[in-house]
Amino acid sequence: MTTAVFALPSVLTHTQAQALADQLVQAAQAPSPWVIDASALSQFDSSALAVLLAGMRAAQAQGRPYRIQGLPTRAHNLAQVYGLTEVLQLQPPSA
Repeated sequence: MTTAVFALPSVLTHTQAQALADQLVQAAQAPSPWVIDASALSQFDSSALAVLLAGMRAAQAQGRPYRIQGLPTRAHNLAQVYGLTEVLQLQPPSA
């Protein structure tokens, strides 16, 4: 089975969050495992975590395996502050 990749944009702030969360929910309808690729993120706020949570919940609701890859260190650190690294099943950032 092919893995679908949903690439996050370089900018993900409150302004883009709802539209992107809606796109992730729609993408979770695909009948395949999927990856949220966060490697392009360079400008973001805590809304990015809300988007990742929406994607996770949508995948789980559809019974789809998912993973988040390429999350920048700053975003990973923000997830740690909010206690979301385990919830989002984040791997430690690459050095």
